[in-house]
Amino acid sequence: MSNILIIDDDRTVCKSLELLLKRAGYTVDSIHGPADALDRVRSFRPDLVLLDLNFSVETTGRGGMKLLGELLRAVPELPVIQMTGWATVQLAVEGMKAGARDFIAKPWDNHELLNAIKTQLDNSRGSWGADAGAGPVGKEDPFGSIVGNSPALTAVLDQARRVSATQAPVLITGESGTGKELVAEAIHAASRRNEAPFVAVNLGGIPEGLFESELFGHKAGAFTDARADRKGRFELAEGGTLFLDEIGDLAPPAQVKLLRVLQERQYERLGESRSRATDVRIVSATSRNLSARVTAGSFREDLLYRINLIHLHLPALRDRPDDVALLAEHFLTSARGRYDRPELTFEPAALHWLRRQPFPGNIRQLQNLIERTAILAPEERITADQLERQSGTQGPVTNFAPSGVTLEQMEIKMIRTALARNDGEITATARELGITRAALYRRIEKFKI
Repeated sequence: MSNILIIDDDRTVCKSLELLLKRAGYTVDSIHGPADALDRVRSFRPDLVLLDLNFSVETTGRGGMKLLGELLRAVPELPVIQMTGWATVQLAVEGMKAGARDFIAKPWDNHELLNAIKTQLDNSRGSWGADAGAGPVGKEDPFGSIVGNSPALTAVLDQARRVSATQAPVLITGESGTGKELVAEAIHAASRRNEAPFVAVNLGGIPEGLFESELFGHKAGAFTDARADRKGRFELAEGGTLFLDEIGDLAPPAQVKLLRVLQERQYERLGESRSRATDVRIVSATSRNLSARVTAGSFREDLLYRINLIHLHLPALRDRPDDVALLAEHFLTSARGRYDRPELTFEPAALHWLRRQPFPGNIRQLQNLIERTAILAPEERITADQLERQSGTQGPVTNFAPSGVTLEQMEIKMIRTALARNDGEITATARELGITRAALYRRIEKFKI
């Protein structure tokens, strides 16, 4: 039977939490201030602490943050879940960085709170010397499929592993092709929601008029072409994780609609009057600078707060050159089986050449280059010259722009060349250029290609 200690100066909150947790089978104690918290922790020996960040004597949350530090110094493996209002969401971010395991917003949802507590207890190493391990026994590490061991990448993955066990919304940023969806999938697979669906939606590719239908669904007859009921992405992801890719491209009216659902945890299908409750974890991704967009007035600050409790920034491939050879070997291993070339290998000079490339399209561009070379290599040894020919470059890209040629003109030429090389096939062209299909469509329209 697990012991849970509540630290909150609101006695009504403590009573409500005690009633809920005792009914769930936990042994519960509560205190109403930080003064004797450490003494109570040592005597009660809790397996988990629910800690309010704000005490009535001060409203900055500094008292809660100070106590969090003292608790974790005294019992380093003690799971602490922060209780906080959205007004102090920045404090919750600081608390997660300082060692808190999760946060629950007030007013809380009982189901969400009990799930968060169970998750942390299941994953606990054992605060008081119990031999409990670091997580569920026998489970393969979902992050193990992400190739790379550079410090820039491993630091991000370590943080991602830690937040996987929480219900906190995560924002993943990074250039196109850095593997944001792969990390989102790993977060889902490492969470308690892993048996429920992982549903991805590219918000940049949804026309504004179809946003509500795509996200929330519609009833037959809701609009002209609505011939049958349709489930939206929120409904498809129920109980699991909804991955909102390219959220930085979301139009302002759609931002308002999404924010409302995230705040109220309810939505309505188009053509339906009743509200539906939603229980999904939100993981978002963008290659945009959302803070700059907030400053420019094109992205809502309150929506950014909702999706950005935990921020993971994936490094560009040029910032992790030691991983290039690992990734290249990984992609070549896959290509050997796919294209029936079991003897294919790299010459050392080829790997050295790869390490020196800037790869503006990041991992996606590297993968495309390796696969194309694996198909066309005339011999079983891939050389640097072969890679250069397939990439269309002559070594590292430096001083490549002819005098008087603008960036826009170069981009148009690259797109036209890639389209011609891929016989106009959008998916293959986007993959070669290291951008999404939606981004390619936008450029085709913008440049009238």
